[in-house]
Amino acid sequence: MFLLTTALYPVVLLALCTGAALLVDRASGRFLPGALLPAVGAATLIAVSQLSTYFAAIAPATPFLMAAVALAGFALGSDRVVLLARRWRAWRWQVFAPVLVYGFSLAPVLLAGRPTFSSYLTLSDSAVHMLGADFILHHGQDYAHLDLRNSYGQYLNAYYNMGYPSGADTLFGGSAMLLGLPLIWAFQPFNAFILATAAGPAWLLLRRIGLDGAWAALAALTTTLPALIYAYELIGSIKEITSLPMVLTLGVLVVLHRRWLGRAPTGAIPFALVAAGGVSALGVGFAAWALAAALVLAVVLTSDLLGRRRSPAEALLLLGGGAVVTLVAALPTWLQASRSLEVATSIASTSNAGNLHTPLHTLQVAGVWLWGTYKEMPTGADRTATYLLIALTLLACPVGAAYLIRRRNYPLAGWFALVLLVWLAFSTLATTWVDAKVLMLTSAVLMLLAWGSLAALRASPLRLLGPALALVLAGGVFASDAIQYHSADIAPTARYQELARINTLFAGKGPTLFTDFDEYSLYELRSLDIGGPNFIYGPPAFAHTEAFYRHPVELERLPPADLLPYRLIVTRRDPSASRPPSAYRLLWQGSYYQVWGRRKGAPAAISDLPLSGPPAAQCTRIGQLSRLARLHRAQLIAAGSPVLVRVPVLHSSHPRGWGRLGDGLAMKTPGRLLTSFYLPHGGAWDLWLQGQIMPAVDIGLDGRHLAFIGAQLGGNSIVPNTLTPLRLTLSAGPHILSVTRGGSILAPGGGGTSVLLGIFLTPATAARQQPLHDVAAARWRTLCGHPYDWIEVVSASIGA
Repeated sequence: MFLLTTALYPVVLLALCTGAALLVDRASGRFLPGALLPAVGAATLIAVSQLSTYFAAIAPATPFLMAAVALAGFALGSDRVVLLARRWRAWRWQVFAPVLVYGFSLAPVLLAGRPTFSSYLTLSDSAVHMLGADFILHHGQDYAHLDLRNSYGQYLNAYYNMGYPSGADTLFGGSAMLLGLPLIWAFQPFNAFILATAAGPAWLLLRRIGLDGAWAALAALTTTLPALIYAYELIGSIKEITSLPMVLTLGVLVVLHRRWLGRAPTGAIPFALVAAGGVSALGVGFAAWALAAALVLAVVLTSDLLGRRRSPAEALLLLGGGAVVTLVAALPTWLQASRSLEVATSIASTSNAGNLHTPLHTLQVAGVWLWGTYKEMPTGADRTATYLLIALTLLACPVGAAYLIRRRNYPLAGWFALVLLVWLAFSTLATTWVDAKVLMLTSAVLMLLAWGSLAALRASPLRLLGPALALVLAGGVFASDAIQYHSADIAPTARYQELARINTLFAGKGPTLFTDFDEYSLYELRSLDIGGPNFIYGPPAFAHTEAFYRHPVELERLPPADLLPYRLIVTRRDPSASRPPSAYRLLWQGSYYQVWGRRKGAPAAISDLPLSGPPAAQCTRIGQLSRLARLHRAQLIAAGSPVLVRVPVLHSSHPRGWGRLGDGLAMKTPGRLLTSFYLPHGGAWDLWLQGQIMPAVDIGLDGRHLAFIGAQLGGNSIVPNTLTPLRLTLSAGPHILSVTRGGSILAPGGGGTSVLLGIFLTPATAARQQPLHDVAAARWRTLCGHPYDWIEVVSASIGA
């Protein structure tokens, strides 16, 4: 799967995009440069996938329609392919930049050596895009029959049925499903590939600015990967990443206006498709960038009309043809224009900053940020170095702009000015969330201007300063990206593979209650109709419960009747947590999860009682429960509590730099924790760790190494994440446990999350599920003083 997603998939994507672009090139007069083909092809395939999925009946055929378009393009444009192949020496530097962009963007996955995705726990919107891409490719853009009683339907309805842009999702879903790839593992390679397509138009713009060869390749690489763009790629911001090559491609088409603006009306097809692709991917807000490019072209076209180089009839045909293509290519978005505009307006005016606690700093547009996260300000020497590099980058921008004007490259200068004006308008009128997106899209444009100063130096007596300037511009970007790479957590592969297995084993047997908090489960368990009151869009039936967003569901605190609709319950494998109600029995257990099925005909408990507090108080409450049982002629059923030997975490020997986090420790730096515990008897024991552990830690016991544990993250960075246990054979008495965090510069996530929240042991002979004890109401006192998790009043006995 790793090679399929990271090596074969981008090759197939390249073939699809290139083929589609060759078809467009043939239709529009054969003027597209080779470096522009992948980006134009991506826009074309967005249009194809949007139209095919708009009609639910043909939505599943979308991957094959995309392939058919690409094959048609290769058939009609085979001569272009041959020509490009013959001239490979002339354009080899054009290939250099996109390949490196792809490699750098996908570095966390490539160096992990397994299918995964980056910046896990930072932003879970990617889970929604996986879910949406899967649904749309199977069912089309038809949401009328969604089941809104569970989280699965609620999420789809809240996003895609409300005008959420889906252009990037349909391109992603269609291309990945052509190879039968799980979307969760194809997601990061897709984003890395799409970002790499931006290097082509960046290269062409840099060539027009005055750079060529290796200088243009280096500049294209850093233009495509400034700090904020790299951060957005790591967190999987698929809409913004897909929009970036569209913005740059519009700039190239402005520069190349003489190749198509004076030709047949079909010359406007590429511009129209790219504008439509951006609108479908980002929403109607992308019209601002399309309008910026269109205004420059309008000035050029007006000049042609005044100079009588083009007749009014020809101009009207060109504008009309472009408008029709834009309308048709983004038809689903235009048909939902009111909802799309409502979404854009809501995003632009909301006080919700999304995953941003504070607004991003305006200076981040300069492409440098020497800190592990783009959401925080650097401190100390890192801040000083960041400001210095930003100052040098910003000082280079007016030099590049002046050079453009001196060369009389007015259309390109006008495009730069209007794109920067779009940024200014959004930053003045929009809110934190939108401003961050616009900063990201503008960052590449500002870097282009900064590299224009290198072209100015190379054409002046100060040419010897050129390498120093290039070192500043490229060094600042690469250093920023390396720091972010080092801090990027990656997703746990094995746990999601286990969820996929559960989805296959129990497909169609839902609805299913998912007690863990993990929004990626919405995709992985998509065939089980899952829900949970801890999701932001929880089942309406649980609206009155005290379940909290992002926290695991405590089943013993849910009214038993509310669980009746759920035939399955999926829980994390965690002996410290309570088992589901007595109406459920264990059907399957893996390394991470347990699947529980409702017994046929099992009634809901009449009442239940979670046990906590001192034994005397517990006994009083059990007595009250027994009176209810006698009234209903029911039985009492108690869930046994497992034997847990707790190992101290806070009260241990550990580095001072490890700060307290709840009942645990944030292992911020390399160091070792030493703690002791006492076992009541010898034999086989399971050692359980709870926490969020990205950099590998070394677990030792009594001076000997046990295991290395790393990349074990849950769906939330605060609550306990119980890891797969280590099986040990131990003697009775005292033992010393060590947990050592190391440090690695090259390992992905080496500077990421490491939180140890708890450690405990259970006897290895313990049952896979907590035993149930069936007691007559009259004998309720036998339950007093024993370690039970909960007691239910059930109308019929189920046996122990």
